Amino acid sequence: MIEAIINPIFEFFIGPYSSHSNLDISLECTAVILGVLSVWYAKKSNVLVYPTGMISTAIYVYLLLIAGLVGDFLINVYYFMMSVYGWYFWTQKREKKIKHPIKKISLEEKKWSLFLFITAIIIVIGIYLHFDKWNDWTAPVDSFTTAIFFVGMWLMARKKIEHWIFWIIGDIISIPLYLYKGMGLTSIQYIIFTIIAIFGYLEWKKSYNNSKQIA
Repeated sequence: MIEAIINPIFEFFIGPYSSHSNLDISLECTAVILGVLSVWYAKKSNVLVYPTGMISTAIYVYLLLIAGLVGDFLINVYYFMMSVYGWYFWTQKREKKIKHPIKKISLEEKKWSLFLFITAIIIVIGIYLHFDKWNDWTAPVDSFTTAIFFVGMWLMARKKIEHWIFWIIGDIISIPLYLYKGMGLTSIQYIIFTIIAIFGYLEWKKSYNNSKQIA
């Protein structure tokens, strides 16, 4: 009875990897571990979120490129670039104190977020159409999640609490999306991401409220 339940689940997650090379499987495992570490460091508002995230995204750029997943590939290229900016922004100091503490999104940043969201969707749809990849239900979903993650990554680099909301929404959508794409390990990673993101949001909000009381 138990085997009858476990075997299909095991096959669903692991089956697609039968055609993958050992190198690609090892790389995805490494990227998943570093990705989880990166989100954990983000939860702790630790700058190590960036080096761990950059290595993870660099691996995913390669894996997604050979898999032909255009939107996901673009996300990770963007992640890498924003990580460089975020690393610089988070480590800036003034009189030996962190220059940019955790804050809430400003009206100006809301406008930029909307602009970035719309621009990302247009760009990803354009890329899908250019490469004639708009032939599956995952294409519009991928375009939407790409735009969500673009905004989330930018707000994280700016140290805004609301970036966690974008991560949570995008992570939840990505769980079934990656299962369908045959990347079970990555799907599991997004389940973990969702859980950490929820606690991350609560922890950042608590830290922000405490800093306001001190001020």
